Amino acid sequence: MTLVFRNIDASPTDPVESWPTEAVITALERGSLSDWHRLGEAIRTDPWGPVARRVETALTCVHPYGVDVAMRRILSDARAARDLAEREAVAAEVAQIVRASGLSKSEFASRIGTSASRLSTYLSGSVTPSASLLLRMRTVSQRATNPPE
Repeated sequence: MTLVFRNIDASPTDPVESWPTEAVITALERGSLSDWHRLGEAIRTDPWGPVARRVETALTCVHPYGVDVAMRRILSDARAARDLAEREAVAAEVAQIVRASGLSKSEFASRIGTSASRLSTYLSGSVTPSASLLLRMRTVSQRATNPPE
């Protein structure tokens, strides 16, 4: 069975990013595996983006048996994966900042106002530094490599 949108200015063949919430609801209720797959791919690409938000909104209105559970799982897994990737990216940036400073880890930690063990948690990605602390790290690294004259 082919998905059909009624009273919607979008076509099922259009990119899912262009579908309004009503089209997402229709796809969840009457679509096929290929329609749900397209939604899932868009969610994995941008877990907090417009498609993900439309699916969330749609799932507050309708509960298509089985599909709602699958879509909620896709949302959850995509967001967890993105969170992990972002933590790893921040940890890599912190490591690069520390290396660029030329300071020992304990000296760097002292200069940013924390302990070496706390810095270690930032480097491993188990804890993400605040935005202000990340800025402080950048400043300390720049000062260490370019001391004032």
